[in-house]
Amino acid sequence: MRQFRLTALAATCAAIAVVTFIYNRNVYGQSEAVPASTPIYNPYPPGVLPSDIASEIQRVRREENKVEEKAIDEWNALTPPTVTGNPPIQQNTGTAAVETLGKLLNFDEHISVKQNIACSFCHMPYAGYSGPIPSVNLSMVAYPGSVHYRAGKRTAQRYTYAPFFPVLQYNAVQGAFFGGNFWDSRATGYLIRSADAEQAQFPPVDPLEMGMPDTACIVYRLSKAKYRPLFEQVWGAGSLDINWPANTEQICSTPNGASQFGGSATPVHLSPEDRTRSNTAYNEWGLSIDAFEQSAAVSAFSSKFDAYLKGNYVMTADEMAGYNLFRGKGNCNSCHLDGRSTAPTPPPPDGTSPNSEDTGVAASTAPLFTCFGSANLGLPKNAAVAFYYETTPDAVGLTPNPEGYDYTDYGLGTFLRSGFGSAPNPNSTWTKYASVSDGKMQTSTARNVALTPRKCPTTEAPGPYFQKEFFHNGYIKSLKQLVHFYNTRDVYPFDVESGNCPKGTVEKVTCWPRPEVPQNMDMTIGQLHLTDQEENQIVKFLETLSDGYTTPFPDADVYAGACMTGGDASTQGNSSIIPAVLTRH
Repeated sequence: MRQFRLTALAATCAAIAVVTFIYNRNVYGQSEAVPASTPIYNPYPPGVLPSDIASEIQRVRREENKVEEKAIDEWNALTPPTVTGNPPIQQNTGTAAVETLGKLLNFDEHISVKQNIACSFCHMPYAGYSGPIPSVNLSMVAYPGSVHYRAGKRTAQRYTYAPFFPVLQYNAVQGAFFGGNFWDSRATGYLIRSADAEQAQFPPVDPLEMGMPDTACIVYRLSKAKYRPLFEQVWGAGSLDINWPANTEQICSTPNGASQFGGSATPVHLSPEDRTRSNTAYNEWGLSIDAFEQSAAVSAFSSKFDAYLKGNYVMTADEMAGYNLFRGKGNCNSCHLDGRSTAPTPPPPDGTSPNSEDTGVAASTAPLFTCFGSANLGLPKNAAVAFYYETTPDAVGLTPNPEGYDYTDYGLGTFLRSGFGSAPNPNSTWTKYASVSDGKMQTSTARNVALTPRKCPTTEAPGPYFQKEFFHNGYIKSLKQLVHFYNTRDVYPFDVESGNCPKGTVEKVTCWPRPEVPQNMDMTIGQLHLTDQEENQIVKFLETLSDGYTTPFPDADVYAGACMTGGDASTQGNSSIIPAVLTRH
């Protein structure tokens, strides 16, 4: 494959090729040599990296720091808990302490190899704790990591309500997997029994995300943090007392994947006792972030829909029509469970339901709008995904994706095989289910799918709107497109790749390119017989699931970017489609 090089960003890249990292922020408590910068990695063709990538990275960093400083104030305002009882309990303020600690960890950009992005860089509150850069959502899909511009292959899933996903389990009666975290469910929770806490352990050492070469590096940075006393208050005095080798800072400033590590996941040479202590602290890192994500500050149950269930909100006519469609003709709540029964769809002659009307009584006042399962929706391959172009070594010798555009994202199936691009499978009895799981991705909660910054009140063109991306590969750019895909996938199928729809058709409107993974497709969608108005009404209902109605959503006001305007939701983002054929030249 011929390698492309961007030229439009040459001046910008040159300006930021040498990056300095500020060590004297109040979160980090050391003063050591500034690590050497890593040259920009840019193997991408025009249209993948957005032109504003450098300035938008800096914007999000400023927003992260603002929230982190607020978390420092919240910590300083806490009354220390009284440890009492048997087993010992941190009475009165223990919950607030661990949740505040999790917030500090989540927004601390020093927990990345170049100390320039936090976990929150891909998960900001005003986007429902998903991707905060509209131009990235419109183009490269995955977010640039600490080593610019390495990037992964999938969208940033929302944090909200993720802690409620159970430990991954195969249900032999249903013949399906339920639980886990990540699109491919690779954070199983097998060891610490929290899928969400285990999820938090992956990005810091992912070469294409925060890029640390060793989990001990995160613990090392925690031991230097100003909020170390809070960590030890929550998890015990001495929990970060580790004898660090003299070269730890040098190692922890070198990106994961560097050839000098020879593939080792533990280049920080610790004694067995200190490695055990470091591993324990890393588990506590994950559990702390899980506590924050479970808190009312993130998983708030404060939407219009929650108020409706309480009898404190009257839906508009379109919202109620959308809800009736969601739990009826649209068949949405067969996977995005709303605490009611589900009307079988579609109606005759394609199904058995006489009128596609759900008459079930609400059985839950806190529905999570997910079945915790996985499904292959038959999405087309998205040639804009940055990962497909990362076929050459970067400055430290890492080649992120030797397979190029030939790489196929089999999701859960890849994980069950312990395959490239996923993680080791800790349960050999699951491996035999890999082939029937190919293409399946986690059914995310529908809650907060429409959450946007307050000044950009919608995800939909003409706006003013905040550009999001939907599904695991970001192919869908509006909720209108999302519902239309569910509705018409099998009405307008064409055996073409994205960017090559036949003349007279419009991609995402009257043409759906062939699925990336055609086997194991979910056939309960694809031909729902919804009208255009009914699609729009379902979008209106989805907007009632955004938190922040009954009480303000915390930290949702930090967005300092611009809103987008113009166009139409049905074709939103089509101008950024990269024809798949270009990846082969």
